[in-house]
Amino acid sequence: MIDFSLSEEQQSLQDLARKFAKEEIIPKAAHHDETGEFPREIARKAWELGLMNTHIPAEYGGLGLSVLDGCIITEELAYGCTGIATAMEANALASAPVIVAGNDEQKKEFLGRLSAEPVFAAYCVTEPGAGSDVAGIRTTAKLVGGEYVLNGSKMWITNGGVASWYFVLAYTDVSKKHRGMSGFLVPADLPGISVGKKEMNLGQKASDTRAINFEDVKIPAKYLLGKEGDGFKIAMSAFDHTRPPVAAGAVGLARRAMDEAVKYAQERKTFGVPIAAHQAISFMIADMAKDIDAGRLLVWHAAWAIDNGRRNTKFAAMAKSFCADMAMRVATDAVQVLGGYGYSKEYPVEKLMRDAKIYQIYEGTSQIQRLIIAKEIFERN
Repeated sequence: MIDFSLSEEQQSLQDLARKFAKEEIIPKAAHHDETGEFPREIARKAWELGLMNTHIPAEYGGLGLSVLDGCIITEELAYGCTGIATAMEANALASAPVIVAGNDEQKKEFLGRLSAEPVFAAYCVTEPGAGSDVAGIRTTAKLVGGEYVLNGSKMWITNGGVASWYFVLAYTDVSKKHRGMSGFLVPADLPGISVGKKEMNLGQKASDTRAINFEDVKIPAKYLLGKEGDGFKIAMSAFDHTRPPVAAGAVGLARRAMDEAVKYAQERKTFGVPIAAHQAISFMIADMAKDIDAGRLLVWHAAWAIDNGRRNTKFAAMAKSFCADMAMRVATDAVQVLGGYGYSKEYPVEKLMRDAKIYQIYEGTSQIQRLIIAKEIFERN
């Protein structure tokens, strides 16, 4: 049986997140966009309400919610501001490798930190010369005695300057290429770690994005995730869990852009009638509506699949690429509907357009998603 209705619990989660976005995020979104200030206080309130770290299993202090539950929450938070939502959602990406591959001791320590207090974590894979080409990373970790010595630099790390710990991908055997990569859990206060300046990005400015440098950082061997050589597999499997919520964030942004366009189209008059009465405008908004609904269904399908123990790599990539491209298109069209006002900071759509672009880049570009989809079709069908 197929049922697209939400359970009572999911409806309550949606209502809670929607209310939080309306009361706590939207009124402060412009301030954080203008200043780049990290939304620590907003995140603390979200944490207290149970809107952060929803994926952490109950035995480690979390709510143990499903990926679909997380997507429902994320769409509502992103409707308020995707920069603020990303600051909170980044914990999910950092902790996914721990949930996927961590042992009980590692889960208690690192997931327990996120459950015990409103702190942050970061996923450190991208480097100055290695983004989509993960095999191009240069960071290394060499076992010396009972410790790994970590050296290298990571770039564009979300929550980099506020994280209490990092998931770090590094080579333990360069000769084996991606099979020589290993994943580590690295407390942020270890000697040898330095954090770069906050990047001044086009959009999502509330998100703290920085370079992280590791110079002879000594990591206890107990912080190796899985075994040596498992790192690439662990890092990539995390995306099956996190790409659906990221895509849900794009849906939330697009929905906000459409709502702003609809409101303006009903108020603005030309030639004696609201511009919504003109087919050129109404068709643009109709396209927004159908694409937003299509994107949400892709998100829910990808989330449902992994929640039910099914391989969702193709579906997650489909949701991420479609929703990222859709959000950029909808936000751009919303600016067009508002005309000159859309290009002004007086109205939120210019911010939405700037915020939307990163969805086509982070957690795997739209082009990389297409490579994944094609590979799944030709190699696994």
